Amino acid sequence: MPGGERHGLHGWLAERFGGRAGEAIYAFFACLLALMVSGLAAYLARQPLLFPSLGPTALLFFERPMAATSSPRNALIGHAVAILAGALSLALFGLLDNPSILVEDATLPRIGAGALSVALTGAVLLLLGASHPPSGATTLIVSLGFLQTPTEMAALMAGVAGLTVAGWLLNRAAGVPVPAWGTKATSGAPG
Repeated sequence: MPGGERHGLHGWLAERFGGRAGEAIYAFFACLLALMVSGLAAYLARQPLLFPSLGPTALLFFERPMAATSSPRNALIGHAVAILAGALSLALFGLLDNPSILVEDATLPRIGAGALSVALTGAVLLLLGASHPPSGATTLIVSLGFLQTPTEMAALMAGVAGLTVAGWLLNRAAGVPVPAWGTKATSGAPG
């Protein structure tokens, strides 16, 4: 962890196996367990609750659990803004009923929707003081048409919420004092 902050099981692993190896062991098993839980929930719900941008979110939760970008606040706000920005970009470029970029290729409207969604997500998150880089992938999942119906977008948010709860519980169970919502660095907008 940055600044040498290690706690509980995470700290014990770092002491027992050395800083880098201990952190790798912790991140490996925590990511494995959290994403298995997310995958099982997706399987049982038969909804896309497991999707690519949960990977970097899980890595943040377990590699940098005390960082502002890893807080539940930033993860939830980040992905929610990303989903909304992706949906807005689809609407503005007239793509709500179009197939994904994999089916219709890279059209100019699709390129515009993708670029706008990432730019909008980044700007809004900076204004909110809620930076969460994995949300850049979530907004592209929506704006490129991979998951674009209201039901699919709701499932994306449910997947983020599920992983956030699992990550928080795993870190807390391991003795890592992660914040329940945000860190002091995320208490307000920058500047």
